[in-house]
Amino acid sequence: MSKSVALLRRLQRPVAIALLGGAMLSSLSGCVALVAGGAVAGTMAASDRRTFGAQTEDKSIAIKADVRIRNVVGDAGHVNVNSFNRKALITGEVRDEAMKAAVEREVKGIEGVQSVVNELEIAGPSSYTSRSSDTLITTKVKASLVDAKDISANSFKVVTERGAVYLMGRVTQREANKATEIARGVDGVSKVVRVFEYITEEEWKQYQPNPAPQAQ
Repeated sequence: MSKSVALLRRLQRPVAIALLGGAMLSSLSGCVALVAGGAVAGTMAASDRRTFGAQTEDKSIAIKADVRIRNVVGDAGHVNVNSFNRKALITGEVRDEAMKAAVEREVKGIEGVQSVVNELEIAGPSSYTSRSSDTLITTKVKASLVDAKDISANSFKVVTERGAVYLMGRVTQREANKATEIARGVDGVSKVVRVFEYITEEEWKQYQPNPAPQAQ
């Protein structure tokens, strides 16, 4: 074996570990990471409580909403649309009630959207500093959810707007209460808004990994 081949093989292991770590971080934002091959992507998709079709459609809804809203709002506002299991959450700022209603109509008109939660504020666009703070809060909330022992962080989508944290996901009432408590404890959070789809504890059990069979 040549020295160059041996060196390449020694490098493969840390690179693979780094790619896997990146995939795990991407899953916290609700994305199926297309890295480290199809096996990693398949694992990320399987950990999501939405069907693969719903995950794909949620991404499509967000992209279509961005295009439609840009035509309605332009530079007169700052609007974000997040979709989870075909439920669209609209956050941000617009100049008046007419624009707020127009944005909601556009989102409702997107194929696949089953319901809309309109949390737009009538105000000027948020500052870069405010948005940076929101990004930091989102990161802290996600990290706190990962640290929790009795809930699955992958089951939650976290959106922050002007210090308000919006929690989305398919969760039990118990998980919702726990996640809400965790988010409220994060520094900088002004309020927590729950935009959940609730499942029963019996449904929750179906998503739990089967224990490995014990050796005989």
